[in-house]
Amino acid sequence: MLNENRFSTLIVTCVAVPGLTMFLCAGPAKAQSNSANYAFLVASGFLCDPGGRAACPAEARSADGDSYQMSGAGTFNAQNKSVTAAGTFAHQISNGTVIETGVWIVSQLVSFDAYGIAPGALMLGAFGPAPFGPTPAGGLPPHGPMGSSMFSNPMPTGGLAVLRIRLLPMSGPSRNSVLQVNCPLGNVPRERTVEGIRLTSEMSGTEYSEEVSGRVIFLSIRPEVSTPAKTPPQETAPDSVKQPGSQ
Repeated sequence: MLNENRFSTLIVTCVAVPGLTMFLCAGPAKAQSNSANYAFLVASGFLCDPGGRAACPAEARSADGDSYQMSGAGTFNAQNKSVTAAGTFAHQISNGTVIETGVWIVSQLVSFDAYGIAPGALMLGAFGPAPFGPTPAGGLPPHGPMGSSMFSNPMPTGGLAVLRIRLLPMSGPSRNSVLQVNCPLGNVPRERTVEGIRLTSEMSGTEYSEEVSGRVIFLSIRPEVSTPAKTPPQETAPDSVKQPGSQ
């Protein structure tokens, strides 16, 4: 079991989180060349405050007491439904025994319902350093806390993403499931005020619909719009320069 836990930790550390970190730290230039307009974390990265036991991993529980514990990260485009994401999971039965561990990869973005951005989450330090990127020596972004520089960086956004994923256990066959990732920021529907994940097994139909714990966040990527280069004005020939054939 110790080796399995190390394997899960290694996957989410070396595959999912660094890929997202590179995406976030690349700045607006990277965002312009990337087709994704959202990034997300599921109980990983800066969400895993060492002092917060309920932050990581995210856990969803079924009616009979079984649960899945999951971590991961990814990016997606809400318009064309392109998505890239991966993470780790552990399946635990009601008596606390972990019967399965492995990795998950996303196969489809089924839907994404955005609740709206929440810049105040950065101001309060609810999701790590503010903003995501370098700040001047005073700790505030240029042009003030709500300035244009801040809005060109990834912004915390509430929403519900429904992802079709494939569970790849360390032993046994792989299988498909549907993962719901919910971040209750912005204009949150009354029925989705609890932060966390839900999981439905496509093979057995079992629903893990109780969000036990876990921090999740979406980050809206707004690429800067580059200004078209102006055509330099044509220089007028001096009067002293006569054109051929002129009098």
